[in-house]
Amino acid sequence: MYRKGIAWLYLFLLAAIADMAFVTQGEPQFRYASKPLIVTGLLFYFLTSTNSIKGSILRKSVAAGLIFSIAGDTLLLFPNLFLFGLGAFLMTHICYIVAFKLTQNQGFNPLNVNFVRTFFFNLPIYIAAAFVYFLIRKNLQDLQIPMVIYIMVIVMMVTMARERFGKTNAASFWQVFLGAALFLVSDSILALNRFFQPIDDAGILIMGTYTMAQLLIVMGIRSHLIAIKK
Repeated sequence: MYRKGIAWLYLFLLAAIADMAFVTQGEPQFRYASKPLIVTGLLFYFLTSTNSIKGSILRKSVAAGLIFSIAGDTLLLFPNLFLFGLGAFLMTHICYIVAFKLTQNQGFNPLNVNFVRTFFFNLPIYIAAAFVYFLIRKNLQDLQIPMVIYIMVIVMMVTMARERFGKTNAASFWQVFLGAALFLVSDSILALNRFFQPIDDAGILIMGTYTMAQLLIVMGIRSHLIAIKK
């Protein structure tokens, strides 16, 4: 079942390679086709390989996250639509938070949570996000409040991925956690390049980390479903 839709992964791979080639060659006009196709391939791979959970909240949340990502990828191609692209990816992170919570083998019990230990485990993520915000805050202008909200949500997404440790199989945990961390890295590079100072080869770094992030998250969810089936 999980081998179905492999052709869509080839579309994902070819679109990603083509898009990064257009970035390096300075051909942004072709990215209107290549960039949205990256996650589109991943979306259809996920849908065709998860028919066994059709109608589930997990399938809907991951699919919605990927659809919002496609919208965000498209909107960010237009500089004047940056805020709308930010909003689309905000919804992506919310959908992934739901999915990460659903792919845990243990229910949530606030009485069993060691909040002090959790805080220190998540502290490196908080520091990284705060450092990026410190660098870009002076140039945000009207985007300051939306950016603070966005940073809080993406940090929550990464910490939710980290909190899956020991609550799913090892492959699923590491794939999802590394994917979430790379998503944060990608967005941080984008923010620094736009609001702090230009970064050499920023386009390649952003798309490389973003593409790998999306792939790892989908594969991590897939690994969790395979483990449950076994």
